[in-house]
Amino acid sequence: MHRLGISVYPEHSTQEKDFAYMELAAKYGFSRIFTCLLSASSDPEVIKKEFGTFLKKAHELGFQVAADTNPQVFHNLGAAPDNLEIFHELGLDIIRLDGHFDEFQDVLITRNPYGIKIEFNGSSDADIERLIRHGADRRNMIICHNFYPERYSGLSQKTFDRFNEKWTSLGMTTAAFVSSQAEHTFGPWEVYQGLPTLEADRTLPIDAQVRHMVACEAIDDILIGNAYATEEELKAMASVKLTNTTIKMDAAEGLGEAEKDAVFHFIHSGRNDASEYFIRSSFPRLKFKNREIPFRPCEKKTFTRGDVLVVNDNLAHYRGEVEIVLTEIENDGQRNLAGRIADTDMRILDEMEKRPDHVFEII
Repeated sequence: MHRLGISVYPEHSTQEKDFAYMELAAKYGFSRIFTCLLSASSDPEVIKKEFGTFLKKAHELGFQVAADTNPQVFHNLGAAPDNLEIFHELGLDIIRLDGHFDEFQDVLITRNPYGIKIEFNGSSDADIERLIRHGADRRNMIICHNFYPERYSGLSQKTFDRFNEKWTSLGMTTAAFVSSQAEHTFGPWEVYQGLPTLEADRTLPIDAQVRHMVACEAIDDILIGNAYATEEELKAMASVKLTNTTIKMDAAEGLGEAEKDAVFHFIHSGRNDASEYFIRSSFPRLKFKNREIPFRPCEKKTFTRGDVLVVNDNLAHYRGEVEIVLTEIENDGQRNLAGRIADTDMRILDEMEKRPDHVFEII
């Protein structure tokens, strides 16, 4: 089950602004908060007072809170891998380990008596399997990728996939960050160029980023890395269907009602015996067995990657089948051009190609 989350950085803002943002996100169904203790005050009493108030408000609004920590934060707070009492007193739900202890201490921290989840860095080659073999409690272990403030430093899709393959094989709940496109956003440091996990997400509309994360089928919790996202962005994220892949199409001019019905009014399932040329959704054929889809001329002599096609009356046995082109094919008059996958969503098509039997909707 996917959850949506925001990031809040109290040391760089005001309580009034943070609480208003949290209330707005809660309104749209967000249920996770990421925050950072790496740059917080080193005075435990100040943290107890300020961070404790923040956590209380978050819990009142139904949020689960994760805080980024490292061994220095533990030292400042008088905590240790075998003593998480102060985090328990604060009411912290998740401790994210930005920096690790030694193997034995990493095992101990997962066996804390408070049920505090320990979140390991998903954008690394952390040997989680070894920790589990040596006694770590996998029930208290979850994964969260890094975010990357510096332009061009975010993960490539290939690297992201490599890490996620490991976390998925271990059955780990995994989180990753998307980025608000609002002006003057910030994070834990003075860098203002977005805070995504994937570099390709840095400048995309936030709903396209979320739809891509869903299509990857490896990420459970999707968090906005920078603050503050706009209400429009929160609403856009909340409107994304999280139960299956959704991919945006720019409709062709003159699209007929029958074609619209075939494309937009089905939950599609790609065939797992698809060819290299297109992803096939055959279910609409049942509805169009006795319903016409007239041939509609198209000036394109070839259909190219990202074109969305509907089989027409000239190939009546397959009439109504919806196909998304992967490799260039001839326009032989048997398929109508319904539209083209939006540029923002071509990465989603890449994910669908990796597993053609994706369940998806075209929007």
